[in-house]
Amino acid sequence: MQERLAWIRLQPQRWIDWAPLSGGLKAHALVMDRYPKARCEVVDAHQQRLALTQRALQKTWWRRWGLASRLTFGTQASAGAEMLWANMALHLSEQPQALLRQWHQALAVDGFLMFSCLGPDTLSELHALYQQQGWPAPSHDFTDMHDWGDMLVAAGFAEPVMDMERITLTYVDGAALLAELRQLGRNLHVARFSGLRGRGWRRQLEQGLMALAKPEHGGRLSLTVEVIYGHALKPVPKPKLAQQTSVSLQDMQSILRGSKTQ
Repeated sequence: MQERLAWIRLQPQRWIDWAPLSGGLKAHALVMDRYPKARCEVVDAHQQRLALTQRALQKTWWRRWGLASRLTFGTQASAGAEMLWANMALHLSEQPQALLRQWHQALAVDGFLMFSCLGPDTLSELHALYQQQGWPAPSHDFTDMHDWGDMLVAAGFAEPVMDMERITLTYVDGAALLAELRQLGRNLHVARFSGLRGRGWRRQLEQGLMALAKPEHGGRLSLTVEVIYGHALKPVPKPKLAQQTSVSLQDMQSILRGSKTQ
């Protein structure tokens, strides 16, 4: 995802990192290095995660002088950023279309959105195992990249570009696989197990996971992860005309600036 920034000519002076703890703080550091003079606003709607993120990033401030002056933290994004970076956050939202509109509002005109999320082929082996056992799904359904493109346009973005890749993760045993799944996120499926399971169920699950061992992977258990990447621009607003049309002051200023450059 960070490599795709090479396609973008705009050099942001201020960018938003949305819920970086979900996407990994290593990605945050890569973007900070790419835009060494840009200010970054770290945003996470969950106060506890925001506090954890702030403590983790503060540890690097002592090793990199000047970093503290470039970082701010909050639970809400302020408007006018030239880039919004959201790594592995969109598929965790219960209302993704509302989140896309929120991102659109946080960007300046001609600013751009960079995001990644999980696609529908993610955990396909685990879904097949749960279905075979007659259990509820191990995760909610993930959205196809073409549908994300349509939702970006509906939220006001322009020129969305989508692509994807499939990654195979391998594990030495079921315990290692389950430990990583816990780190990747929670099951948001509405029909998920409503209560705790016992040790017997855990043993049955680990036995079933042994079927995921593949000879081509040296007998290690394997899981498929589909990663979707997308970026899109926030264009100059074009208000719908009627007998009476209301336009916000911010949008009117953007329209006037756009007309002067044409």
